[in-house]
Amino acid sequence: MHIRATAPLALAAAAALAGSLLVTAPAQAASHQGGLHLGKIQYDSPGKDTRTNASLNAEWVDIHNNGRSKLQLKGYKLKDNTGYTYTFGSYTIGAGKTVKVHTGKGRNSSGHVYWNRGSYVWNNTGDKARLIKPNGKLQDSCSWTKSSKGTKNCH
Repeated sequence: MHIRATAPLALAAAAALAGSLLVTAPAQAASHQGGLHLGKIQYDSPGKDTRTNASLNAEWVDIHNNGRSKLQLKGYKLKDNTGYTYTFGSYTIGAGKTVKVHTGKGRNSSGHVYWNRGSYVWNNTGDKARLIKPNGKLQDSCSWTKSSKGTKNCH
């Protein structure tokens, strides 16, 4: 009789623990995906690295706003391990929208901004992209190694 009384109690405790784990996991995933974050990175421009503007612009970083409202990106920075830094001017990203930061030269438009560099930023053998808030705090980061095959899905 003692065994029967203990088993339901243990089962109830296990169910409560499992339930609390189920509640916690989605909240953690949501905070990881929520708000402004790095999406996909094309760190190795397809084909040979010719340093043409077309090749430079085929190296890019997607920044995604997964929040419910638009955000002003002025003062946000995108940095690599070497210290190369792109600083956003006045640019508003809509809720649920993505902006692609191209390495080469071009004219900024909706969904595309240009670093205006004449050389590559992201190392093909491994690097780390950092999205930094205007106050200097890290918003998000994403790293890769040589085995990532030219692109990295950060989230």
